Amino acid sequence: MNITHTRQDQLALVKIEGRLDAATAAAAEKQLVDLVAAGARSIAVDGSALVYISSAGLRVLLSLAKKIKAAQGQIALGGLQPQVKEILEIAGFSSIMPVYATAEEARRACEG
Repeated sequence: MNITHTRQDQLALVKIEGRLDAATAAAAEKQLVDLVAAGARSIAVDGSALVYISSAGLRVLLSLAKKIKAAQGQIALGGLQPQVKEILEIAGFSSIMPVYATAEEARRACEG
């Protein structure tokens, strides 16, 4: 798993690559929560290179969503692989955070 990000003021653009599972969840959560601690109030996640997410990975996204909500910000996911999108839908994450067809749409949603 690899997480890269860029910042535009209070918006963080995050790309997650590989697998977000029990082996990578703790490191991923630290990186993402650190973004919020550093002042990011909105996070747009590019999931185009995320090939797998487990329940541990879902917990990471849920934790991040709670921190963003507490900071009165927003989170959006975009460009998800079909198998990852299906897992998020089954787990009911569409009611927690919006999912967009592309990472660009997620970014725009977080800007406005």
